[in-house]
Amino acid sequence: MTPLVTVMSGPHARLFACLLRLGPQQVGSLQLHTGASCAARSHYEVLVLGGGSGGITMAARMKRKVGAENVAIVEPSERHFYQPIWTLVGAGAKQLSSSGRPTASVIPSGVEWIKAKVAELNPDKNCIQTDNGKEISYKYLIIALGIQLDYEKIKGLPEGFAHPKIGSNYSVKTVEKTWKALQDFKEGNAIFTFPNTPVKCAGAPQKIMYLSEAYFRKTGKRSKANIIFNTSLGTIFGVKKYAEALEEIIQERNLTVNYKQNLIEVRADKQEAVFENLDKPGETQVFSYEMLHVTPPMSPPDVLKTSPVADAAGWVDVDKETLQHKKYPNVFGIGDCTNLPTSKTAAAVAAQSGILDRTISLIMKNQTPMKKYDGYTSCPLVTGYNSVILAEFDYTARPLETFPFDQSKERLSMYLMKADMMPFLYWNLMLRGYWGGPAFLRKLFHLGMS
Repeated sequence: MTPLVTVMSGPHARLFACLLRLGPQQVGSLQLHTGASCAARSHYEVLVLGGGSGGITMAARMKRKVGAENVAIVEPSERHFYQPIWTLVGAGAKQLSSSGRPTASVIPSGVEWIKAKVAELNPDKNCIQTDNGKEISYKYLIIALGIQLDYEKIKGLPEGFAHPKIGSNYSVKTVEKTWKALQDFKEGNAIFTFPNTPVKCAGAPQKIMYLSEAYFRKTGKRSKANIIFNTSLGTIFGVKKYAEALEEIIQERNLTVNYKQNLIEVRADKQEAVFENLDKPGETQVFSYEMLHVTPPMSPPDVLKTSPVADAAGWVDVDKETLQHKKYPNVFGIGDCTNLPTSKTAAAVAAQSGILDRTISLIMKNQTPMKKYDGYTSCPLVTGYNSVILAEFDYTARPLETFPFDQSKERLSMYLMKADMMPFLYWNLMLRGYWGGPAFLRKLFHLGMS
């Protein structure tokens, strides 16, 4: 694999220099709902709920706007993880240790870290309550609470992970079990699942399938492996251009895809997985497995589901163009916890952060938001240990590609970007509030081509 120092030299160095020079754009606001307030023990001009990618990124941006002493983050976790790399951890291509850093090291300097869970939101009084009973009021609230993993909604999990042959790249507790199951594979079914719920990084459930197939080929086990992707969806990918490319790979590599199949039970002691046919509710099929990768059902965090800020499905109810809450104009949402109708990825959060930054800037000046989020998201579809199809698209499932070549083709360069460049961007630019997605690069490349 090309070392990072090589990837970061030459044109890449110039790329990062350009990124660091990105300037502010225009955005806007409404009349604020800031009249009422709790008798709070603490008050911040900007309160950020969640210390994941969206929360840290927005805290860094808000610090530059209102000063570090006026910003606080509510987050209970001691460690912060760059989760997109877990696909490669589960396939043995990266170490788990490389994906995490202490939360204290990524909190913007001077910003208050409130080490607690959010227990209740009270937007009518501009305050929240933490699980330790602390009440905190705010002038502006940014909700970045992510998405909740619901392994327990599958009968037999999460306790089934105590058994061998089963793993999941979606949790720090189970991602290394995927790699162990892959190494221990001898002969039989290798099954990969996709649940009947929204998920984060919707490409990940099939990425590990392609990597596993490549590993079996590399270790001489491919002829003994029956590789099966059981997905609750009706298509392999939601964007036609990339779906067609993936379907070719599936055919070439002799992979089996069963649509409308939802995992409802794991009998880990027997190495059996039970799937329901979504086209015929109640009809089930039992598969034996030698390896099982589980993508869990997911949902909004429990604290949001019954909150005044949630829509009927429990997601933060925001305007899809400005990320401003539809009812509470001083409340905003970003990332996986929102009802934005786009794929939930770190790349989407990066693009949203730039828009939200500009939205809040204008709202603070009592102006109307102008900059509009187009739903940009990206999924680097890892198809092997040296190849990626870089899917980029918008709300309408229209390809929104950055580079001046056909991104539906498997490329080593895109793998190196996924494995080495994107983690660098994440830790050094995005979390510091300097990376708002590749829109600037698209303009640069396309101008160069015209």
